[in-house]
Amino acid sequence: MSIIAGFVVPHAPILVKEVGKGEENKVIKTVESYKAVAKDIAKLKPDTIIISSPHAEAYSDYFSIAGTKTGYGSLANFNAPEVMINVNYDTELTDLIEKLSQEISFPAGKLGENSRTDFSSDHGSLVPLYFINQEYKNYRLVRLGLSGLSIAEHYRMGMIIQKAVEALGRNAVYVASGDLSHCQSKDGPYGFKPCGPQYDKMIMDTLEKADFKGLLNYDPDFLDEAEVCGHDSFAIMAGAFDRKAVETKVLSHENTFGIGYGVVEYFVKGDDVNRNFYDQYLDDRKELMEEKSKKADIFASLARRAINYYILNNKPLPLDASIPLELLNQKAGAFVSIHEDQRLRGCIGTIQPIYPNLAEEIIHNACEASTRDPRFDPILPKELPYLDISVDVLSPFEAISSKKELDPKKYGVIVMNSGREGLLLPDLEGVDTVDQQIKIAKRKAGIGDDEEVKLFRFTSRRHV
Repeated sequence: MSIIAGFVVPHAPILVKEVGKGEENKVIKTVESYKAVAKDIAKLKPDTIIISSPHAEAYSDYFSIAGTKTGYGSLANFNAPEVMINVNYDTELTDLIEKLSQEISFPAGKLGENSRTDFSSDHGSLVPLYFINQEYKNYRLVRLGLSGLSIAEHYRMGMIIQKAVEALGRNAVYVASGDLSHCQSKDGPYGFKPCGPQYDKMIMDTLEKADFKGLLNYDPDFLDEAEVCGHDSFAIMAGAFDRKAVETKVLSHENTFGIGYGVVEYFVKGDDVNRNFYDQYLDDRKELMEEKSKKADIFASLARRAINYYILNNKPLPLDASIPLELLNQKAGAFVSIHEDQRLRGCIGTIQPIYPNLAEEIIHNACEASTRDPRFDPILPKELPYLDISVDVLSPFEAISSKKELDPKKYGVIVMNSGREGLLLPDLEGVDTVDQQIKIAKRKAGIGDDEEVKLFRFTSRRHV
């Protein structure tokens, strides 16, 4: 047996009548769709329900899975303590998911959740279980959170879950809990942004077509801007159906409260080797980076060579006749930035030159960015074909007397206070105001928002 069905569902507590107290009738299509999902799950009689929730325990670099034998939770946080859910966890399946993850050094398991039984803070699980339990209770549960990793890594999490389910012969269904955009109305929790309804239209089309490869290719910055909740949860479910043919049924979509609620069902109809979307995604990313590498200028090309050489040989790239004279005959501070799966993977640089020439500046910072950025693990050899690399060459910085002399699109900023200093490059996605720029630079330096700082500005030229 395997995962035989999947369900995309929202998790707004207002859908629960004990919480909504009549307000749930304003999204009656969603409520009725939820009831239909519960009945369909009851017909399937699964041994195990697997649920991923944006409100379960979450880490930036780890997928946390509930690790106790039993659990309980209530909607007391939403003034409905009478809504109590008790669950028995499928510990054998959870243990195997953790074991399979460890075998491939994938960051998933019971750390952080190996003793916690109360999951009242996770309404992303409680709301779906509230509806399911009205129709079916003879199941065990696997409950996991999302992470700060890429969409592709969430898809991989689903692939591991699929493998574990099949190894144990479980008859299982997957519930992908997650709301859509939260900024679809001026009266909604995040106000209105045009990207809100744009995302909902896009994702409902993606889900209706079961276009799980397309699901992997959404721009993370667009998802952040649209205040999206459930995309990564949907990606885990999609991974659980890798190489599977599915039949899709869209039940409803509403955004009455300024938040998108989508309900979609998937039923597995056998194997389909052509739906190997993770492999296809990797092939596409590799081809894209190869093409980008061919077009890279001498600065970015040197950074890529330096990273590859250091990761494979554990020593810096030596200077030789292939290094362009343009890089040997100038000095400047430089930052090397590395992205993977459209997310930052490492970034380290120097504000002003500390090496004899720009070539050595780039080589040194490329090595540091790939292995010593404290925010990330060192890059592995298997990652090299998928890295997107850029180099920012900095002008000498100058002191300024006021933030009025800054422009986040034109100038980078350096903040200094009592030996602490933070830098932010210019023209960064999502940094649109001087105040944002200074705040982020302060945070990087460990300087409080209210602390005074000396300000410096610089320009940079980005090379890709």
